[in-house]
Amino acid sequence: MAVFRPTTHAGNLTLSEDLSTEQKIMVVMRKVLARIIKDTTPPPGMQHPLSEGTVEDIRQCLGLIAARERELGQILNPGVNEKPYYVDEVPAGKVVPISDLTKRNKK
Repeated sequence: MAVFRPTTHAGNLTLSEDLSTEQKIMVVMRKVLARIIKDTTPPPGMQHPLSEGTVEDIRQCLGLIAARERELGQILNPGVNEKPYYVDEVPAGKVVPISDLTKRNKK
């Protein structure tokens, strides 16, 4: 299966390079937010130093980052979410060549 690699030029970089840069940005943003969460999480029983609104904003940011990473993955690697199968597994559907189809005789 061929992998779709967009090559439309946008400025000095190709679209594929732009997406790769955007993916790197998303990874760094996710890691930074995760470190902030790790560093500011108090021991059990203590009050969290961040306000409830800030915690919710971080959750929303992580959700948006995950959604964009999925979109970028689908653009660069379509078919990644297809169901895996074993080589010896019999496919559920059967491909019928059009040339094998015949018109039914009307009775």
